[in-house]
Amino acid sequence: MRLFLISCLVVAFYAAGAQRQIAVEDFTVRNTFGQKSVYGINWMKNGQFYSSLQNNKVVKYSITTGQPVETIVDGAGLSPALQIDDYSLSADETKVLLLTDVESIYRHSFTAQYFVYDIAQKTVKPLSGNGKQSYAAFSPDGSKVAFVRGNNVFYVTLADMQEVQVTTDGKFNHIINGTTDWVYEEEFSFVDGFQWSPDSKKLAYYRFDESGVREYNLQRWGKTLYPTDYRFKYPKAGEANSIVEIWLYDVASKQKVKADIGTETDIYIPRIKWTHDAQLLSVRRLNRLQNSLDVLHVNAATGASRVVLNEKSDTYVDLDFIDNLLYLDNGTQFIHASERSGYKHLYLYDMNGKLVRQLTQGNFEIADVVGVDEKGKTLYFTSTEVSPRERYFYSLSFDGKKKTRLTAAPGTHRINMSSDYQFYIDYYSQSAKPLVVSLYKTKGNALLKVLENNETLAKAQEEYGFANKEFFSFKAADGTTTLDGFFLKPRNFDASKKYPVLVYQYSGPGSQEVTDSWGGRHFIFHQILTQKGYVVAVIDPRGTGARGEHFKKINYKQLGKYELEDHLAGAKYLASLPYIDPARIGIWGWSFGGYISSLAMTKGAGVFKMGIAVAPVTNWRFYDNIYTERFQQTPQMNASGYDDNSPSTYAGNLKGNFLLIHGTGDDNVHFQNSVVLEAALINAGKKFRSFYYPDKDHHILGGPTRLHLYTMMCDYVLESL
Repeated sequence: MRLFLISCLVVAFYAAGAQRQIAVEDFTVRNTFGQKSVYGINWMKNGQFYSSLQNNKVVKYSITTGQPVETIVDGAGLSPALQIDDYSLSADETKVLLLTDVESIYRHSFTAQYFVYDIAQKTVKPLSGNGKQSYAAFSPDGSKVAFVRGNNVFYVTLADMQEVQVTTDGKFNHIINGTTDWVYEEEFSFVDGFQWSPDSKKLAYYRFDESGVREYNLQRWGKTLYPTDYRFKYPKAGEANSIVEIWLYDVASKQKVKADIGTETDIYIPRIKWTHDAQLLSVRRLNRLQNSLDVLHVNAATGASRVVLNEKSDTYVDLDFIDNLLYLDNGTQFIHASERSGYKHLYLYDMNGKLVRQLTQGNFEIADVVGVDEKGKTLYFTSTEVSPRERYFYSLSFDGKKKTRLTAAPGTHRINMSSDYQFYIDYYSQSAKPLVVSLYKTKGNALLKVLENNETLAKAQEEYGFANKEFFSFKAADGTTTLDGFFLKPRNFDASKKYPVLVYQYSGPGSQEVTDSWGGRHFIFHQILTQKGYVVAVIDPRGTGARGEHFKKINYKQLGKYELEDHLAGAKYLASLPYIDPARIGIWGWSFGGYISSLAMTKGAGVFKMGIAVAPVTNWRFYDNIYTERFQQTPQMNASGYDDNSPSTYAGNLKGNFLLIHGTGDDNVHFQNSVVLEAALINAGKKFRSFYYPDKDHHILGGPTRLHLYTMMCDYVLESL
């Protein structure tokens, strides 16, 4: 009876509008506000089903009802039992490749154990008994599985489970076959550096010679008597890169042919892709300064190549374009993206690179190409046409005459479409509404089933009194450009009072934080601050994305200059608001955002009372060359662009409360960045605080680390602002 009465009192208490308090543990140790989704979607070949990974089971669902109809494989029921981390089906859907026991290396790379499950026989076999594998993939005919181990390429013939070694010269820190070096992985966002030809008769693969790349020495402290050195190849701005080659291996003859990608070796190959012709490989070639992109067509038998398309820029060719090269099933055309109009749009070419026509146009950006239905002569995509803060789903006829908006609800829509274009799954959220995942029939745009509505999370945000995004705009430092931001305000906000405000920003080139979607980076941490009486403002300066080429590329050769100017203008705008205390404005950020908050407290000193920088770049000379040179050119060409906006250059200007945080095991933004800034601050006689996390990488994860980090940052905000 006592428990019953207590429960009733608790219910009445919250029903009356009381607000539960968020603890740091709620999002670092517990998953109180975890947003559910639908993962591992695989559209099946007959068009009536899809599969998904749920609760360690690969489950087959009916598209028309959204109901499960069959468990394809249950990890717990296998012998041996497996924890399924991911899976893929063979093209004929008779076998499943199961991935388990994953060990991460860097951001995308990993090793794992793979198993092959035969659906009809209900048998499971390890892919290889010779050590863990990486990036395993079925051949299109389902007869073989290729993978990488020890920087070499292998494949297994499934009929007899025999292992064939394709390359033999792989060696750590020297030669890499079938996967990528560190900088390709980080900046071109892929590690599976091999591809089967459409007829399963050839393998195309990358070969990196990184012998000439300088090593970075990362000390790992651990619990041993002496720390260990981990040395890996990391090309900083202006330094030498790996020499990259593309090779083609013939399965039947076991012979290899080197693709002709030109005589210049100081280049990048950000993508390869087989066309629908099994004898024609498409290779994208980017020059060192990344302002000229070539599309090459390579003869798979001879390696001979020709350039069919060249895209040039006065600044840089956006990397987003390298994934928007789509070869049509008709074998005679392809679609490519370009910013030549000032906005990212899609163009149709024939296989010789002759422009057929522009497919999309207008003063907005194509966000994602969802599908190309050649039979229905329809293109599907998402775009910013309504607003840069939103993403809607559209269909467009090939002749450009019939465009239809398929999603109506305001907010952000991300689409996963079936291979026959008859169905799609809409991942939708809005600033006050957590993710809703819904299944639609394309014809008639009919909703079939809501697959996930995050009802529990929606109730939790009400119970805890989450602050909703309140969008605002103000003028950039140039006085004409309009910038976007949003507020998170305390639930009991009183406009007659004065509030401290903490600005959060990332500010990186082409990024976007101000979107009409639920959550965002560090969202729950910011909610804690609103509960403690703070206003949080999130701002996107010039140089960020979704608003056209000029807006995004204004910072070319001078990263940090305009971003800082706009955050100083943002602080001035905030100070002008009657409910903001102009003496208590702070700024914080992580990575690029940490760079900007460091710059704000030094070069922009005196505007912000407090700054927090987590894992910041402090001089772009220390960062990798692919990312940095894309925006800055090399230090040899543009020394002032590197030094004129370095926080270390202005360490003597520091004013206000400054907290500098870094993980000593950060392979991405090296701990060196913070060490150099600290030395400059010490030499300038400046007081500040710093904290390092032993052996933690750029994400500062593992064990109780995030609990400690966010608790420390929260305490620092309360103390300093």
